[in-house]
Amino acid sequence: MNKYIWLLVLFVFPASGFSQKEWTKKQVVDIIYRVNDHWQAQNPVPERAFWDNAAYHTGNMEAYFLTGKESYLRYSEAWAEHNEWKGAKSDDKANWKYSYGETDEYVLFGDWQICFQTYADLYLLQPDPKKIARAREVMEYQMSTTRNDYWWWADGLYMVMPVMTKLYKITRDPLYLEKLHEYFNYANSIMYDKDACLYYRDAKYVYPKHTSVNGKKDFWARGDGWVLAGLAKILKELPQADTHRVEYLCRFRKMAKAVVDCQQPEGYWTRSMLDPAHAPGPETSGTAFFTYALLWGVNNGYLDQEVYLPAALKGWDYLTTVALQADGKVGYVQPIGEKAIPGQVVNAGSTSNFGVGAFLLAACEMCRFLD
Repeated sequence: MNKYIWLLVLFVFPASGFSQKEWTKKQVVDIIYRVNDHWQAQNPVPERAFWDNAAYHTGNMEAYFLTGKESYLRYSEAWAEHNEWKGAKSDDKANWKYSYGETDEYVLFGDWQICFQTYADLYLLQPDPKKIARAREVMEYQMSTTRNDYWWWADGLYMVMPVMTKLYKITRDPLYLEKLHEYFNYANSIMYDKDACLYYRDAKYVYPKHTSVNGKKDFWARGDGWVLAGLAKILKELPQADTHRVEYLCRFRKMAKAVVDCQQPEGYWTRSMLDPAHAPGPETSGTAFFTYALLWGVNNGYLDQEVYLPAALKGWDYLTTVALQADGKVGYVQPIGEKAIPGQVVNAGSTSNFGVGAFLLAACEMCRFLD
Protein backbone atom coordinates (compact mmCIF):
# COMPACT_ATOMS: atom_id res chain seq x y z
CA MET A 1 0.00 0.00 0.00
CA ASN A 2 1.24 3.48 -0.83
CA LYS A 3 2.50 4.91 2.45
CA TYR A 4 0.82 8.27 1.85
CA ILE A 5 -2.58 6.64 1.38
CA TRP A 6 -1.88 4.66 4.55
CA LEU A 7 -1.09 7.81 6.51
CA LEU A 8 -4.24 9.47 5.18
CA VAL A 9 -6.35 6.51 6.29
CA LEU A 10 -4.75 6.63 9.71
CA PHE A 11 -5.37 10.35 10.01
CA VAL A 12 -9.04 10.00 9.14
CA PHE A 13 -9.58 6.97 11.38
CA PRO A 14 -7.34 7.39 14.44
CA ALA A 15 -7.65 4.97 17.34
CA SER A 16 -8.90 6.57 20.55
CA GLY A 17 -6.03 7.03 22.98
CA PHE A 18 -3.53 5.28 20.71
CA SER A 19 -2.98 6.62 17.21
CA GLN A 20 -3.00 3.89 14.61
CA LYS A 21 -0.06 5.71 13.01
CA GLU A 22 1.98 4.22 15.84
CA TRP A 23 1.08 0.57 15.19
CA THR A 24 3.97 -1.67 14.30
CA LYS A 25 3.99 -5.40 13.72
CA LYS A 26 5.87 -5.86 17.00
CA GLN A 27 3.16 -4.04 18.93
CA VAL A 28 0.46 -6.24 17.44
CA VAL A 29 2.50 -9.38 18.12
CA ASP A 30 2.88 -8.23 21.72
CA ILE A 31 -0.91 -8.02 21.94
CA ILE A 32 -1.18 -11.56 20.57
CA TYR A 33 1.23 -12.75 23.26
CA ARG A 34 -0.65 -10.87 25.98
CA VAL A 35 -4.05 -12.24 24.94
CA ASN A 36 -3.02 -15.81 24.20
CA ASP A 37 -0.65 -16.25 27.12
CA HIS A 38 -3.37 -14.97 29.45
CA TRP A 39 -5.93 -17.40 28.03
CA GLN A 40 -3.63 -20.42 28.20
CA ALA A 41 -2.49 -19.57 31.73
CA GLN A 42 -6.12 -19.38 32.82
CA ASN A 43 -7.02 -22.61 30.99
CA PRO A 44 -4.09 -25.04 31.36
CA VAL A 45 -6.12 -28.29 31.14
CA PRO A 46 -7.27 -29.55 27.71
CA GLU A 47 -11.05 -29.48 27.22
CA ARG A 48 -13.36 -31.49 24.96
CA ALA A 49 -13.33 -31.09 21.18
CA PHE A 50 -16.67 -29.28 20.95
CA TRP A 51 -17.09 -26.15 18.83
CA ASP A 52 -16.29 -23.47 21.40
CA ASN A 53 -12.92 -24.94 22.33
CA ALA A 54 -12.19 -25.87 18.73
CA ALA A 55 -12.92 -22.32 17.55
CA TYR A 56 -10.32 -21.05 20.01
CA HIS A 57 -7.77 -23.48 18.58
CA THR A 58 -8.31 -22.13 15.05
CA GLY A 59 -7.11 -18.80 16.42
CA ASN A 60 -4.32 -20.36 18.45
CA MET A 61 -2.96 -22.17 15.41
CA GLU A 62 -3.03 -18.93 13.43
CA ALA A 63 -1.06 -17.30 16.26
CA TYR A 64 1.47 -20.13 16.07
CA PHE A 65 1.84 -19.81 12.29
CA LEU A 66 2.45 -16.08 12.69
CA THR A 67 4.74 -16.06 15.73
CA GLY A 68 6.31 -19.53 15.71
CA LYS A 69 5.89 -19.69 19.49
CA GLU A 70 6.30 -23.37 20.32
CA SER A 71 4.11 -23.32 23.43
CA TYR A 72 1.13 -22.43 21.23
CA LEU A 73 1.77 -25.46 19.04
CA ARG A 74 2.15 -27.71 22.09
CA TYR A 75 -1.11 -26.38 23.53
CA SER A 76 -3.10 -27.45 20.46
CA GLU A 77 -1.21 -30.75 20.19
CA ALA A 78 -2.04 -31.58 23.82
CA TRP A 79 -5.71 -30.76 23.16
CA ALA A 80 -5.78 -33.00 20.08
CA GLU A 81 -4.12 -35.86 21.95
CA HIS A 82 -6.52 -35.43 24.87
CA ASN A 83 -9.42 -35.86 22.44
CA GLU A 84 -7.80 -38.80 20.61
CA TRP A 85 -7.84 -36.78 17.37
CA LYS A 86 -11.62 -37.14 17.34
CA GLY A 87 -14.70 -34.98 17.67
CA ALA A 88 -17.74 -36.93 18.89
CA LYS A 89 -16.45 -40.41 19.64
CA SER A 90 -19.18 -42.90 18.72
CA ASP A 91 -18.12 -45.69 16.36
CA ASP A 92 -21.68 -46.87 15.67
CA LYS A 93 -22.32 -45.34 12.24
CA ALA A 94 -25.94 -46.51 12.25
CA ASN A 95 -26.63 -44.04 15.08
CA TRP A 96 -24.57 -41.08 13.90
CA LYS A 97 -26.67 -37.88 14.01
CA TYR A 98 -26.39 -34.29 12.82
CA SER A 99 -29.16 -32.33 14.49
CA TYR A 100 -28.05 -30.37 17.57
CA GLY A 101 -26.41 -32.58 20.17
CA GLU A 102 -23.45 -32.57 22.53
CA THR A 103 -23.17 -36.32 23.13
CA ASP A 104 -20.95 -38.78 21.29
CA GLU A 105 -23.50 -39.97 18.73
CA TYR A 106 -23.66 -36.52 17.09
CA VAL A 107 -20.63 -37.31 14.96
CA LEU A 108 -22.11 -35.68 11.84
CA PHE A 109 -22.98 -32.44 13.63
CA GLY A 110 -20.62 -29.68 12.51
CA ASP A 111 -19.99 -28.45 16.05
CA TRP A 112 -18.12 -31.72 16.58
CA GLN A 113 -16.27 -31.44 13.24
CA ILE A 114 -14.57 -28.03 13.54
CA CYS A 115 -11.80 -29.74 15.55
CA PHE A 116 -10.73 -31.39 12.29
CA GLN A 117 -9.44 -27.99 11.09
CA THR A 118 -6.79 -27.99 13.78
CA TYR A 119 -6.02 -31.68 13.36
CA ALA A 120 -5.45 -31.07 9.63
CA ASP A 121 -3.17 -28.11 10.38
CA LEU A 122 -1.17 -30.24 12.81
CA TYR A 123 -0.96 -33.02 10.23
CA LEU A 124 0.41 -30.64 7.61
CA LEU A 125 3.12 -29.52 10.03
CA GLN A 126 4.15 -33.10 10.80
CA PRO A 127 2.30 -35.74 8.76
CA ASP A 128 1.06 -38.73 10.71
CA PRO A 129 -2.02 -40.64 9.47
CA LYS A 130 -3.46 -40.94 13.00
CA LYS A 131 -4.00 -37.18 13.12
CA ILE A 132 -6.55 -37.19 10.31
CA ALA A 133 -7.78 -40.78 10.34
CA ARG A 134 -10.95 -39.95 12.26
CA ALA A 135 -11.52 -36.75 10.27
CA ARG A 136 -11.38 -38.70 7.03
CA GLU A 137 -13.53 -41.51 8.36
CA VAL A 138 -16.26 -39.09 9.45
CA MET A 139 -16.24 -36.76 6.47
CA GLU A 140 -15.93 -39.54 3.89
CA TYR A 141 -18.82 -41.40 5.49
CA GLN A 142 -20.87 -38.20 5.46
CA MET A 143 -20.06 -37.58 1.80
CA SER A 144 -21.12 -41.13 0.94
CA THR A 145 -24.68 -40.43 2.04
CA THR A 146 -27.38 -38.91 -0.17
CA ARG A 147 -28.16 -36.12 2.32
CA ASN A 148 -27.04 -32.56 1.67
CA ASP A 149 -28.68 -30.77 4.64
CA TYR A 150 -25.78 -31.05 7.09
CA TRP A 151 -25.18 -27.29 7.39
CA TRP A 152 -28.50 -26.02 8.68
CA TRP A 153 -27.19 -23.17 10.87
CA ALA A 154 -24.90 -20.27 10.00
CA ASP A 155 -22.17 -21.22 12.46
CA GLY A 156 -21.74 -24.52 10.64
CA LEU A 157 -20.27 -22.76 7.64
CA TYR A 158 -17.26 -21.70 9.70
CA MET A 159 -17.14 -24.99 11.52
CA VAL A 160 -16.95 -27.26 8.49
CA MET A 161 -16.33 -25.45 5.19
CA PRO A 162 -12.60 -25.09 5.98
CA VAL A 163 -12.47 -28.76 6.98
CA MET A 164 -13.46 -29.62 3.41
CA THR A 165 -10.75 -27.49 1.80
CA LYS A 166 -8.09 -28.66 4.25
CA LEU A 167 -8.87 -32.33 3.69
CA TYR A 168 -8.91 -31.74 -0.05
CA LYS A 169 -5.46 -30.18 0.28
CA ILE A 170 -4.25 -33.33 2.05
CA THR A 171 -6.04 -36.02 0.02
CA ARG A 172 -6.63 -34.33 -3.37
CA ASP A 173 -10.00 -36.09 -3.44
CA PRO A 174 -12.27 -33.82 -5.54
CA LEU A 175 -15.34 -35.09 -3.72
CA TYR A 176 -14.47 -32.77 -0.82
CA LEU A 177 -14.90 -29.73 -3.07
CA GLU A 178 -18.00 -31.11 -4.76
CA LYS A 179 -19.72 -31.72 -1.43
CA LEU A 180 -18.52 -28.38 -0.08
CA HIS A 181 -20.51 -26.68 -2.83
CA GLU A 182 -23.52 -28.98 -2.48
CA TYR A 183 -23.78 -28.39 1.28
CA PHE A 184 -23.16 -24.66 0.81
CA ASN A 185 -26.04 -24.47 -1.66
CA TYR A 186 -28.37 -26.10 0.83
CA ALA A 187 -27.34 -23.63 3.53
CA ASN A 188 -27.98 -20.76 1.13
CA SER A 189 -31.44 -22.07 0.33
CA ILE A 190 -32.63 -21.85 3.93
CA MET A 191 -30.59 -19.00 5.51
CA TYR A 192 -29.36 -16.51 2.92
CA ASP A 193 -31.29 -13.29 2.34
CA LYS A 194 -30.57 -12.17 -1.23
CA ASP A 195 -31.73 -8.62 -0.60
CA ALA A 196 -29.74 -8.01 2.57
CA CYS A 197 -26.80 -10.20 1.42
CA LEU A 198 -26.61 -11.61 4.94
CA TYR A 199 -27.40 -14.92 6.62
CA TYR A 200 -30.06 -15.64 9.22
CA ARG A 201 -28.72 -17.81 12.01
CA ASP A 202 -31.00 -20.65 10.89
CA ALA A 203 -34.47 -21.18 9.40
CA LYS A 204 -36.21 -20.16 12.66
CA TYR A 205 -35.06 -16.58 12.21
CA VAL A 206 -36.07 -15.91 8.61
CA TYR A 207 -38.04 -12.69 8.09
CA PRO A 208 -41.00 -12.10 8.38
CA LYS A 209 -41.57 -15.23 10.47
CA HIS A 210 -39.14 -13.72 12.96
CA THR A 211 -38.31 -10.03 13.43
CA SER A 212 -36.24 -7.87 15.74
CA VAL A 213 -38.02 -5.94 18.50
CA ASN A 214 -38.59 -3.10 16.03
CA GLY A 215 -39.96 -5.31 13.27
CA LYS A 216 -36.74 -5.46 11.23
CA LYS A 217 -34.81 -8.37 9.77
CA ASP A 218 -32.77 -9.88 12.57
CA PHE A 219 -29.27 -10.87 11.49
CA TRP A 220 -27.11 -12.06 14.38
CA ALA A 221 -23.61 -10.60 14.23
CA ARG A 222 -21.71 -13.64 15.45
CA GLY A 223 -23.65 -15.85 13.02
CA ASP A 224 -22.74 -13.68 10.05
CA GLY A 225 -19.23 -13.37 11.45
CA TRP A 226 -18.90 -17.14 11.30
CA VAL A 227 -19.98 -17.13 7.66
CA LEU A 228 -17.78 -14.27 6.42
CA ALA A 229 -14.74 -15.65 8.24
CA GLY A 230 -15.51 -19.12 6.91
CA LEU A 231 -15.61 -17.82 3.36
CA ALA A 232 -12.25 -16.12 3.87
CA LYS A 233 -10.76 -19.36 5.17
CA ILE A 234 -11.93 -21.47 2.24
CA LEU A 235 -10.86 -18.88 -0.34
CA LYS A 236 -7.42 -19.01 1.27
CA GLU A 237 -7.06 -22.72 0.47
CA LEU A 238 -9.43 -23.34 -2.43
CA PRO A 239 -7.64 -24.11 -5.72
CA GLN A 240 -7.60 -21.14 -8.09
CA ALA A 241 -9.12 -23.35 -10.79
CA ASP A 242 -12.03 -24.57 -8.66
CA THR A 243 -15.27 -24.41 -10.62
CA HIS A 244 -17.10 -22.52 -7.89
CA ARG A 245 -14.35 -20.18 -6.70
CA VAL A 246 -15.89 -17.15 -8.42
CA GLU A 247 -19.21 -17.88 -6.73
CA TYR A 248 -17.63 -18.01 -3.26
CA LEU A 249 -15.68 -14.84 -3.95
CA CYS A 250 -18.80 -13.03 -5.14
CA ARG A 251 -20.64 -14.04 -1.97
CA PHE A 252 -17.68 -12.92 0.15
CA ARG A 253 -17.64 -9.50 -1.51
CA LYS A 254 -21.39 -8.97 -1.28
CA MET A 255 -21.40 -9.94 2.37
CA ALA A 256 -18.44 -7.69 3.10
CA LYS A 257 -20.30 -4.70 1.66
CA ALA A 258 -23.43 -5.50 3.67
CA VAL A 259 -21.36 -5.91 6.83
CA VAL A 260 -19.54 -2.60 6.42
CA ASP A 261 -22.82 -0.80 5.77
CA CYS A 262 -24.09 -1.62 9.27
CA GLN A 263 -20.90 -1.10 11.29
CA GLN A 264 -21.38 1.26 14.23
CA PRO A 265 -19.36 4.51 14.34
CA GLU A 266 -17.40 3.17 17.32
CA GLY A 267 -16.10 0.29 15.20
CA TYR A 268 -18.14 -2.61 16.57
CA TRP A 269 -21.22 -4.40 15.27
CA THR A 270 -24.31 -4.72 17.45
CA ARG A 271 -25.66 -8.18 18.07
CA SER A 272 -28.69 -7.60 15.82
CA MET A 273 -26.90 -6.08 12.87
CA LEU A 274 -29.73 -4.06 11.28
CA ASP A 275 -31.48 -3.08 14.52
CA PRO A 276 -28.95 -1.67 17.01
CA ALA A 277 -31.74 -0.92 19.49
CA HIS A 278 -32.66 -4.62 19.71
CA ALA A 279 -29.58 -5.41 21.84
CA PRO A 280 -27.48 -2.24 21.97
CA GLY A 281 -23.83 -1.92 22.84
CA PRO A 282 -20.55 -3.49 21.74
CA GLU A 283 -19.98 -7.17 21.07
CA THR A 284 -16.58 -8.67 20.39
CA SER A 285 -16.95 -12.08 18.75
CA GLY A 286 -18.88 -10.90 15.71
CA THR A 287 -16.72 -7.78 15.46
CA ALA A 288 -13.50 -9.82 15.59
CA PHE A 289 -14.65 -12.23 12.88
CA PHE A 290 -15.69 -9.33 10.65
CA THR A 291 -12.40 -7.49 11.27
CA TYR A 292 -10.44 -10.64 10.44
CA ALA A 293 -12.36 -11.25 7.21
CA LEU A 294 -12.16 -7.62 6.04
CA LEU A 295 -8.41 -7.46 6.71
CA TRP A 296 -7.92 -10.79 4.96
CA GLY A 297 -9.84 -9.52 1.94
CA VAL A 298 -7.75 -6.34 1.79
CA ASN A 299 -4.48 -8.21 2.35
CA ASN A 300 -5.19 -10.60 -0.50
CA GLY A 301 -6.50 -8.05 -2.97
CA TYR A 302 -10.11 -9.23 -2.95
CA LEU A 303 -11.55 -6.11 -1.27
CA ASP A 304 -10.90 -2.51 -2.29
CA GLN A 305 -8.63 -1.09 0.40
CA GLU A 306 -10.03 2.43 0.06
CA VAL A 307 -13.50 1.15 0.94
CA TYR A 308 -12.80 -1.70 3.36
CA LEU A 309 -9.56 -0.81 5.12
CA PRO A 310 -11.12 2.06 7.11
CA ALA A 311 -13.86 -0.29 8.37
CA ALA A 312 -11.31 -2.95 9.28
CA LEU A 313 -9.18 -0.44 11.17
CA LYS A 314 -12.20 0.84 13.05
CA GLY A 315 -12.94 -2.74 14.06
CA TRP A 316 -9.32 -3.19 15.16
CA ASP A 317 -9.57 0.06 17.12
CA TYR A 318 -12.58 -1.27 19.03
CA LEU A 319 -10.90 -4.63 19.65
CA THR A 320 -7.76 -3.05 21.13
CA THR A 321 -9.21 -0.07 23.02
CA VAL A 322 -12.49 -1.46 24.35
CA ALA A 323 -12.56 -5.25 24.13
CA LEU A 324 -8.96 -5.84 25.23
CA GLN A 325 -8.47 -5.51 28.99
CA ALA A 326 -5.24 -4.62 30.74
CA ASP A 327 -4.51 -8.19 31.87
CA GLY A 328 -5.00 -9.65 28.38
CA LYS A 329 -8.64 -10.69 28.83
CA VAL A 330 -10.87 -10.18 25.79
CA GLY A 331 -14.14 -8.70 27.02
CA TYR A 332 -17.60 -7.92 25.65
CA VAL A 333 -18.00 -11.42 24.19
CA GLN A 334 -21.65 -12.45 24.01
CA PRO A 335 -22.05 -15.80 25.81
CA ILE A 336 -22.85 -19.02 23.98
CA GLY A 337 -26.22 -18.70 22.26
CA GLU A 338 -27.81 -18.32 18.86
CA LYS A 339 -29.36 -14.86 18.72
CA ALA A 340 -29.28 -11.28 19.92
CA ILE A 341 -31.11 -11.17 23.26
CA PRO A 342 -32.66 -7.89 24.42
CA GLY A 343 -31.48 -7.02 27.91
CA GLN A 344 -28.64 -9.54 27.97
CA VAL A 345 -25.66 -8.06 29.81
CA VAL A 346 -22.37 -8.14 27.88
CA ASN A 347 -19.55 -6.23 29.54
CA ALA A 348 -15.78 -6.01 29.99
CA GLY A 349 -15.82 -9.18 32.07
CA SER A 350 -17.66 -11.21 29.43
CA THR A 351 -15.10 -13.47 27.81
CA SER A 352 -15.05 -16.90 26.18
CA ASN A 353 -12.76 -19.27 24.31
CA PHE A 354 -14.30 -18.68 20.87
CA GLY A 355 -14.10 -14.90 21.36
CA VAL A 356 -10.40 -15.15 22.10
CA GLY A 357 -9.95 -17.31 19.01
CA ALA A 358 -11.70 -14.71 16.85
CA PHE A 359 -9.58 -11.93 18.37
CA LEU A 360 -6.40 -13.85 17.55
CA LEU A 361 -7.50 -14.31 13.93
CA ALA A 362 -8.04 -10.55 13.57
CA ALA A 363 -4.73 -9.72 15.27
CA CYS A 364 -2.79 -12.08 13.01
CA GLU A 365 -4.36 -10.54 9.93
CA MET A 366 -3.54 -7.05 11.24
CA CYS A 367 0.10 -8.18 11.53
CA ARG A 368 0.05 -9.32 7.92
CA PHE A 369 -1.34 -5.97 6.87
CA LEU A 370 1.46 -4.14 8.65
CA ASP A 371 3.97 -6.53 7.16
